[in-house]
Amino acid sequence: MQFQKFRMREGKLPFATIFAVGVFAGMILMNLGKSILLENTGLLDEYTLYHMKYMTVDGSALFYYILKQRFGGLLILAVLSTTYLGLIVCGGVTLWYGTCTGVFLATAVIRYGLKGILLVVVGIFPQYLIYAPAMTVMLFWCQNLYRGIYLDRTYSFQPKCLLQLVVIFFAFFVGCVLESFLNPYLLQGLLKIF
Repeated sequence: MQFQKFRMREGKLPFATIFAVGVFAGMILMNLGKSILLENTGLLDEYTLYHMKYMTVDGSALFYYILKQRFGGLLILAVLSTTYLGLIVCGGVTLWYGTCTGVFLATAVIRYGLKGILLVVVGIFPQYLIYAPAMTVMLFWCQNLYRGIYLDRTYSFQPKCLLQLVVIFFAFFVGCVLESFLNPYLLQGLLKIF
């Protein structure tokens, strides 16, 4: 415990631990509130999946929507990491993603059993092969930026830092392309045999 306190003073967050706590909390939350959360929402219900099976997807419109959402979130995270709240925001984002993952997994398993796991895997494939490492790198980038500004007090703008951010945004751009143009067809293919 002393080691963790020391690391927090250094401005280093245990991202894997925070994410795991979020996953666990999301699963517990879904299991405790499943009567309310599953009956009153359309989250992965049969009606929603049935309609997804037959809908047509406008890849371009979906791409612009996803791009706006993903890039907006990244920009907000980058800007907030330059404030005193930088570490709290990074920890909060990690906890939020973990909680959402736990809720999503628990919902799929509660509704469909082991088939639900297959639904989750196809639902996030292949874009999360890009998003997960890119978001991890982004969180460490934000943490290092915060440390440089507030803890080390040695921060000076370096082109290397901007180049790293451009690479992260490019990775998210590739993820948006995969999520918009490839994933809907994979998901619809699975739903036709689900």
